Amino acid sequence: MAGQAVELEVAGRPVRVTSPDRVIYEATARTPEVTKLDVCRYFAAVGEPLMRAIGDRPTAMERWPNGYREGMRLSTGPRDEGDGFYQKRLPRGAPDWIQTARIAFPSGRTADELCPTEPATAVWAAQMGTLTFHPWPVRRADVEHPDELRLDLDPQPGTSFRDAQRVAGVLRDLLLELGLRGFPKTSGHRGIHVHLRIEPRWTFEEVRHAAIGVGRELERRDPGVTTSWWKEERGARVFVDFNQNNRDRTIASAWSLRPRPGAPVSTPVTWERLMEIEDPAQFNLHTVPAHVAGGDPWAEIDEVQHSIDPLLALWESLPGGELNFPPDYPKMPGEPPRVQPSRKVAANWTDE
Repeated sequence: MAGQAVELEVAGRPVRVTSPDRVIYEATARTPEVTKLDVCRYFAAVGEPLMRAIGDRPTAMERWPNGYREGMRLSTGPRDEGDGFYQKRLPRGAPDWIQTARIAFPSGRTADELCPTEPATAVWAAQMGTLTFHPWPVRRADVEHPDELRLDLDPQPGTSFRDAQRVAGVLRDLLLELGLRGFPKTSGHRGIHVHLRIEPRWTFEEVRHAAIGVGRELERRDPGVTTSWWKEERGARVFVDFNQNNRDRTIASAWSLRPRPGAPVSTPVTWERLMEIEDPAQFNLHTVPAHVAGGDPWAEIDEVQHSIDPLLALWESLPGGELNFPPDYPKMPGEPPRVQPSRKVAANWTDE
C-alpha cells in the first residue's frame, strides 16, 4: 500500500521507515525525484564508509522533516522558524540501541548528542528527516582533544569550484612537503574539504591555530586565498575557514546529503580525481553508491595520526597574530576587536 511503513534490514539491524513515499527531493532536469525510502536506502548503501567518517563521534543531525525544496532555508537558532534545523540533543523516543556522547558547548552547557556506532544509526536518523550529519572532530573516548583537522576551502562570490580546485592543489603540495597526508572531498556545493587525522593531544584552540597557519601559508603561495574573517575584506578569493576547527563547529560529513536540488553528496575522492571534476553536482544520491562500490577513497584515513607541530610552526612564524572567533563565542585571549573594519573609524572607535 502506498505510504505504508516498511522495514529495512541494515547490517543485521531492522529499522522501520514511515511515510516511505514522501518526496524529499523533487526531480530536476538531470535527476529523478527522491523519496524518504530512497534516502534511507542510500545511507544503508554507504553505511560502512560513513561509519569510517562519523563513527564514535558526537554528531549533530541536520533535519529536514518535510524534505527539501528550492528556496527553503535552515533555521539559525531556536527562535528562527526555518524549514530545516540542527538537532544537537538526541530526541526523545530514540530506540534504546542508539548511543550518545556528552559534549560541552563554548557556553559550558552540555548535551548528549547522537554518537553513531553502526550503519543502522544513520538510517534511523534519515527516518527522522536527517539529510546531513555534522560530526565533531573528536571521538567519544576523549571529547576535549580533536583527532581531526579540517581545512574548508570556501569559494567567495566571484570565484568558483575551479578556484577551490586550484587552491586544493597548492594545499596538497604544502602537506606533502610537511610529510602530512590529507584526504579531500567535495562539499556538496562549490567548496572542497580536506581532512587530516591527527594525534588527539592538542586543544581545539591549538588545532584552530594550525589551520590558521595553513591558511596563511596558502595566502603566501596563492594570491587567490584569504584568511580574512570579515566578508568585506575577502574579495573574490577562496576563504580558508579556520573557525571550522572550533569547539562545536562542524562541517557536513563525508557521504552526507546536502539540502540542494538534485540531492548532492559531500563525496570523498582521490586527489587525482578531485582535479578532474568538472561539476561537483555529478556526485549525488543516484551516482555515489556506484562511486563508493569502486572503493572508498578514504579507506586508509585512520592508518596514520599526524603531529600538527609543522602547522603550529607556520602559525608561530607567519605574521598576523590571532584572528576573530565567531560572534557566539566568549571573548577569547588575544582576539582582535569584534567590529567590522569599515566600522572601525575614529567616529565610533578608539583603541582604548
